[in-house]
Amino acid sequence: MPSPPSRPEAVALLGPPYRNLVPVDRTHPDQPREGGWVMTWHLGARRWVDAAGLVANRRAGVALAIILPDGEHQPSITPVLRAIEQSRPQAVLPFHEAPRPAEIAGVIRRPPSSLSSSVSEYLDWRGFALDPVARSIIRRIVELSDRAQTIGALATNLYMSRRALGRRLLNSSLPVPSHWLHISRIIRATFRLQNSDATLFQVACSLGYPDGFSLSNQMRRLCGVRPLEVRDRVGWEWLFESWLAREEARGSLPAGVARARPSIASPPAEPSFEVDSASRSALSI
Repeated sequence: MPSPPSRPEAVALLGPPYRNLVPVDRTHPDQPREGGWVMTWHLGARRWVDAAGLVANRRAGVALAIILPDGEHQPSITPVLRAIEQSRPQAVLPFHEAPRPAEIAGVIRRPPSSLSSSVSEYLDWRGFALDPVARSIIRRIVELSDRAQTIGALATNLYMSRRALGRRLLNSSLPVPSHWLHISRIIRATFRLQNSDATLFQVACSLGYPDGFSLSNQMRRLCGVRPLEVRDRVGWEWLFESWLAREEARGSLPAGVARARPSIASPPAEPSFEVDSASRSALSI
């Protein structure tokens, strides 16, 4: 009789050009340092809960794709839901015996349904203590970034003067409003570069830039990368982290913020593998 298929690795990494999953170097859990990498956490692997520490301590900017267990090896629903809630995955995929790198990369590449919510949640995950007013301002800037191109337009839409808007973020030790607007527009450009064959000129003009050269220069100035690099990678969090690091270097963020670990709750409890019918149904959806 043929031997049963081996259980998948609990944690693996996927990086450019997104062809192969590679094991995590447990001696250097904060690797890799370059952008565009994805960590996979397979909840159908043996003792997947033991990998919770690696997932929790992954380097900021490394996207996470969670792969659900199959019907045969499902744990109870509670630890699975806790794992998903606490680790902030960018994608939750159905069970695959052998996860497909191209499919994982394709899902991470997709833009979120609400960019403003995603940025706000990411800042929370990174440990930024935003007061309600600052959080609301940032969310609105990101939301308006698809149509507002100047701080004057932003201030008008926020019913604030330009001076009051800048002072409100400055008092919260955050970058100036124009930089939030610029990084939001760059993230939107990133989605279009990664998900279409449009030229740089077409992408730039669709977002209100006069030409591709202007977009490329702004991306280089704020994040240290060029559009060609962005197109060949997936996700946006790594680009956002590059921006945070540069803002810290400029003195727009408190020292150490860009190097801080994400704010992660404690790992999920050891799961029980006695599956009730309700849990099985929920995981099968």
